[in-house]
Amino acid sequence: MQKITFDGRVGLALGSGASRGWSHIGIIRALTEIGVEPEIISGCSIGALVGASYCAGKLDELEGWLTKVSNIEVVKFLELNWSLNGFVNKKHLNEFLIKYVCDEETRIEKLEKTYAAVATDLDNGREVWFTSNSLLKAVKASMSLPGLFQPIKYEGRWLVDGGLVNPVPVSICRALGADIVIAVNLNGDIVGKHLLKKAKNEAHEDNKGLADRFVESIKKYSETIFSSENNEDQTPSFYNIIASSINIFQDRITRSRMAGDPPDVLLTPKLSKIGLLEFDKGIQALNEGKACVKRMRSEIESALSK
Repeated sequence: MQKITFDGRVGLALGSGASRGWSHIGIIRALTEIGVEPEIISGCSIGALVGASYCAGKLDELEGWLTKVSNIEVVKFLELNWSLNGFVNKKHLNEFLIKYVCDEETRIEKLEKTYAAVATDLDNGREVWFTSNSLLKAVKASMSLPGLFQPIKYEGRWLVDGGLVNPVPVSICRALGADIVIAVNLNGDIVGKHLLKKAKNEAHEDNKGLADRFVESIKKYSETIFSSENNEDQTPSFYNIIASSINIFQDRITRSRMAGDPPDVLLTPKLSKIGLLEFDKGIQALNEGKACVKRMRSEIESALSK
């Protein structure tokens, strides 16, 4: 395969999208195969995680984990928390990040590639860019999706998911000196798709307690818990309402941000069949990331030849 050559600095903006973000791994692999080595990585949420793993030299380990992950392993990251501050087990998450993303001592400014992550200041809604200090802290802050993760305290501020303000951080890549920006939007193919899925007949769930129903809904992700197959007028489940709402606002924010600061190449993997928390579908997402780069190769080559 003939590789693409480019003398400038390529920036890669990796967008938010929870479990759909495993497609970022496939995109990075496919870009590398055609000769495109991004020097600048900006990430939001899952994009910050994958980008950090890549910059820290742990992408092989992360991909290896992805090939073996199951529903049961994913559920280990979740816990029923009556404080309602978040439903992610911080201990398990921290162990995962240290093993597959970066260790606690890794500093952003020491990385071989230029890296940045974006988070949101919960007090005033402003963007917070991580371009130095702890890489692990940056990833945690950027992916702190409200309702699932507890906010991260950093320099006196409470920070949450960067997807609230800049889901595909093209602007950061440009600010850090990228000559060409390739952006990955994980949410361009999914608005409304959650509500189109047929729910399975689970009428027996009505007899379960609140805690049981909550845990079961987490395990089964986008399946509704009070549904029957033939009731098309049923109220969407709590999970589907939250997931679809997140999809909508991130898609609208992404469109608005990129209208003012468009990337040179926009990659939009087809990920509508992967739910917000279906992390066990990682291989499917990864393969679609590779396929997306293959479909867009001519556009990538055209942008880099200007």
